[in-house]
Amino acid sequence: MTAPSPSFTRILYCTDFSENATQAFAYAVRAATRNPGAELHLLHVIPEPSAQFWRGYINAVDEDVDANARREIDEKIATTYRPLVPGSVPFTVAFRIGDASQKILEYATETRPDLLVIGRQGAGTSVGKLLYGNVAERVVRKSPAPVLVIPPR
Repeated sequence: MTAPSPSFTRILYCTDFSENATQAFAYAVRAATRNPGAELHLLHVIPEPSAQFWRGYINAVDEDVDANARREIDEKIATTYRPLVPGSVPFTVAFRIGDASQKILEYATETRPDLLVIGRQGAGTSVGKLLYGNVAERVVRKSPAPVLVIPPR
């Protein structure tokens, strides 16, 4: 007896624009193309400065910092990701600002994906993991959908 193959109608791909995240995108695109009618969501979370006064300082120095960051992100998506998505796959791009795992989980709750795809970074240091945790690990623990975690090569 074979188990039924799951079908995906909404796939959420999360990126920090790292090399491994780009690798994980291939899996998200493959899942979308193997499921006719599936839509693909790309989510990038921009870390918020831990101290709000830094944001004020940065904005005082360069008022166009947010516009410049948005332009760079849009360019990265246009050159690295969009060309890999077949025209038949609806592709949505979203941005959030804040804690990565929290914002990913909030977006997943809003959009209700059938599959979440995320790249995992290296093992990291135990001190770093203790202080900051691991985004992929936190997402896996609390995700409302199955999560495909792509390890680094």
